[in-house]
Amino acid sequence: MSKIILQGHIIVPKDELPHVQAALPKHIELTQQETGCLVFKVTQDLENNEQFNVYEEFSDRKSFESHQDRVKSSNWGQVTARVERHYTITESP
Repeated sequence: MSKIILQGHIIVPKDELPHVQAALPKHIELTQQETGCLVFKVTQDLENNEQFNVYEEFSDRKSFESHQDRVKSSNWGQVTARVERHYTITESP
C-alpha cells in the first residue's frame, strides 16, 4: 500500500483567525489519534500570520479518506469553511 502525503497551506481570512487558532489544537489532537495517521502538522507561518502550513502523512488512502470525511463534519470543518486551501496530494511507496 502507498502512503498518502498532503502538503501545502491554508489562507485564513483575518477576521476568522481567532476562531481558527482556538480550534486548531483540538483538530491536531483528534487527527493524530486517527487510525493510519503517521504525521500531522499545522503551523502558523512566521511571516504571514494568515497562512498556516500543513503537512500530513497517512499510512494508506483509506485512512486519508476517513480523515477527510471526519473533518467535513467536524468543528474544524465548520471553522475553516471559508479558508483558501492550497494542497498537493501525493502517493509514496
